[in-house]
Amino acid sequence: YMSNKIIRLPEVINKTGLSRSTIYLGMAKGIFPKTISLSERAVGWLDSDIELWLDKRIAASKVANYE
Repeated sequence: YMSNKIIRLPEVINKTGLSRSTIYLGMAKGIFPKTISLSERAVGWLDSDIELWLDKRIAASKVANYE
């Protein structure tokens, strides 16, 4: 089963190595997982969504490195 752990922006930045602006730009372009609303003024990401995104990036870069 997939974990429903929610992580906040500092942890997303830490896990991905991306800046805040790059994360939000990626969301706007549809190439980065969207946030989940936690309250009126707080958002987070599903940890499993970020892990899946990272797995896809790793797989894509490995394919590109072997071509």
